[in-house]
Amino acid sequence: MGRGIAGVCALSGFETAVFEADAPARGKLRGAIEGSWHKAVERGKAAGEDVNEAKGRLRILENLEDGKDAFLAIEAIPELLEAKKETFWVLDRLLPEAVLASNTSSLSIAALASATGRPDRVIGIHFFNPVAAMPLVEIVSFEATSARTRETAARFVAAIGKQAVHVTDSPGFATSRLGLALGLEAMRMVEEGVASAGDIDRAMELGYGHRMGPLKTTDLVGLDVRLAIAEALSSSLNKERFRPPEILRRMVAEGKTGKKSGEGFYRWERDKPVEK
Repeated sequence: MGRGIAGVCALSGFETAVFEADAPARGKLRGAIEGSWHKAVERGKAAGEDVNEAKGRLRILENLEDGKDAFLAIEAIPELLEAKKETFWVLDRLLPEAVLASNTSSLSIAALASATGRPDRVIGIHFFNPVAAMPLVEIVSFEATSARTRETAARFVAAIGKQAVHVTDSPGFATSRLGLALGLEAMRMVEEGVASAGDIDRAMELGYGHRMGPLKTTDLVGLDVRLAIAEALSSSLNKERFRPPEILRRMVAEGKTGKKSGEGFYRWERDKPVEK
């Protein structure tokens, strides 16, 4: 998600600095982002001239401190509350004037803001995967978020060509809560032998006009990510409907986390889903 966000920002005209804590992954970051741009050119989704200009706007940081000039910081680390709070604590000290945003899909923005000394400048800017293709961004604010911060987030989202929905800080926000409820029920249907993953997805795509079925979406998001969100919502909302199905727990334990591992509810070959 982080590299997808960075790629869209640079291609949209923003000077973009990216920090990846893992050194081997950091070494591959520019190649991965530029590779996605070149694929977009091949598909007619981007102009070669724009990509060449974007390359000059993209910086890969060796140290987080080298990004002190940012007006907006977007955190996109794994969905672990304490790790995210630690990141916000660091960003608060490095970027005293910047708006601090999280790409979290389920964690409390207020909880993240509590790690800073200026909760009025903390907000959620939740992107969807794949970032370049998905038009939606969820802007999440809580009672301390200032009007100026909300306006900054809204202008930024519009500037990168996305459409925003505005929601308050509640467990799962709007999209994760609704999407997860559908995804978990689809998993239970596979578990119970109601239908195959492919047929369940086709039912939603052809019958309800969904761009992508709930199980293919789960593979793209990551089964491990969906498991973490389900556990968080089940705990915070005390709702039985968000209890993770056993099939989800088992597949994550087996390392079948979706597209990124090559297998989830589908097998992934050359970035394409293949029904099992």
